[in-house]
Amino acid sequence: MSKTKRLSEARRGDRGVIVQVGNHQHFQEHELELERRLLELGLVEGARIELLHEGLFGRDPIAIKVDDMRVALRRREAANLTIEIEAA
Repeated sequence: MSKTKRLSEARRGDRGVIVQVGNHQHFQEHELELERRLLELGLVEGARIELLHEGLFGRDPIAIKVDDMRVALRRREAANLTIEIEAA
């Protein structure tokens, strides 16, 4: 059984697929800009993702593998990505 959660809530080793980018409620310009930047980085719906590393202090930032590349994000940025976690 798989479940959906924000990438910011994921733990090291979690794998899944991005099912939503952004919250689609663009009340402020910076939210729209962040969503655009995430999409430009290749964080698109359907991309396979794995959380590789968490920072020492506050588990921030995180390093993720998206398809064949690695990206570092802050947890507040990762909160804009919803993923479907694969069953272990």
